Amino acid sequence: MPRHLPGLGEPEGVPIDIIIFGGRRSSVVPLVSEAYSWTTACSWARLRRRRPRGEHRRVGNLRRDPFAMKPFCGYHMGDYFTHWFAMGDTLGAKAPRIFYVNWFRKSPEGRFLWPGFSDNSRAPQVDVRPSGREGRREGDPIGLMPKDGDLDLTGLDLPKENLRALLQVDLAEWKAEVPDIEQHFKTFGSRLPARLRNSWMSSRSGWGSFGVRSIDHMNQEAQSG
Repeated sequence: MPRHLPGLGEPEGVPIDIIIFGGRRSSVVPLVSEAYSWTTACSWARLRRRRPRGEHRRVGNLRRDPFAMKPFCGYHMGDYFTHWFAMGDTLGAKAPRIFYVNWFRKSPEGRFLWPGFSDNSRAPQVDVRPSGREGRREGDPIGLMPKDGDLDLTGLDLPKENLRALLQVDLAEWKAEVPDIEQHFKTFGSRLPARLRNSWMSSRSGWGSFGVRSIDHMNQEAQSG
């Protein structure tokens, strides 16, 4: 059975509705979130991930790795960011929606909260629904977050406390990474796009009014709205 769209090899290409980036973090980053816009998605260049086994150096160490391209990009990363902004400007309203997934979050005891393997496809399923944006608030500090019922958990024995932890956003944890993010951006010097820095500063300025965000908070606010 084919696993790709018919016409994938045709010169005119096929439509791309969403782009999914992923990171390997045992904490901080929730299971899935959607960027508010192409510009805010580009500011995800600040995010850290664990080194996979395919990379040299120490496996598992955290590093800032924009779009998981640092080991593979053949030119200055500042210019690579500019390229992404240019793509978004060219595509305009036709630009794909962008999501970030993290299937590797762990409990305080060190156990994976998400079952993984074939169930990983459940997280992006919320992304591709035509009405995916409906009912999700624009006020979440890191991006659009799913609320109760958005994820298809049919047949999955996932404890409620695991789901709560998977979708929790603790702004104290995010704020603790600010100094390292600033140092990361300094490495690009004058070639860091101003739009990236401005997007990052705008996102950061909205963190002040939030503490710990969980799926319980999201459901309560959706009901009261």
